[in-house]
Amino acid sequence: MTAYDPCRAPVPRSGEEACEKTREKARRKKIVTGHRIYSAPVTNQPLEGTVVRLVRLTPDHAEALFPSASDPEVWRWMPRARPETVDQLREWLGEMTADPTRRCFAVQRRDDGTVIGSTSMYDLDLAESRTEIGATWFDRSCWGGPYNVESKLLLFTHAFEDLRLARLALRTDNLNVRSQQALTRLGLVHEGTLRSHMRRPDGSRRDSLYYSLLADEWPTVRETLRARVTAKTTPLLA
Repeated sequence: MTAYDPCRAPVPRSGEEACEKTREKARRKKIVTGHRIYSAPVTNQPLEGTVVRLVRLTPDHAEALFPSASDPEVWRWMPRARPETVDQLREWLGEMTADPTRRCFAVQRRDDGTVIGSTSMYDLDLAESRTEIGATWFDRSCWGGPYNVESKLLLFTHAFEDLRLARLALRTDNLNVRSQQALTRLGLVHEGTLRSHMRRPDGSRRDSLYYSLLADEWPTVRETLRARVTAKTTPLLA
């Protein structure tokens, strides 16, 4: 007689006696606010670049990120109030990393391991094959270097080549001209503007400009980003 194998037996809909394979399938399917959101398994493997690596963000990164997050110039265009204490930042990081539709990363400088910023995917929906990129900031000392460009290269590669997404999008404040120019240089397409889309921390209403990148556009943008990383990295290695 063949031994009883629970992984081959019918699994009750309750899932209480499900085998590990069924549990893993259930973990991939999240029910969020009544809508079915499919989430990729979280990986602890860093995304490795030439000058930065993206590691899984945790609330423990709050202390390292606080100097940049508390800088008014760095935080100027963020859609939420600037954290006033490490504990406030830790609480926010906890909320972000607990969201099953987010993939949050701390950005480390490879040569010394210093955490210089953060970036995230959010509203990740594998059923619809899309995500948005946001909650991104870098220490002011890293502005203009290769760090943001390579971070985007790593994150976009993860989106299109690992997760096989069809689309990603970013949005920015209509007054943030610097961000709009940066998104255009990254190769994203301006799709339009959501008027009076959200409230700024000071209470004023902002328009949100939406930019997107599609899977069939990615190969061309990838080569552009690689060239930009090389150009910006060369002076650092000279």
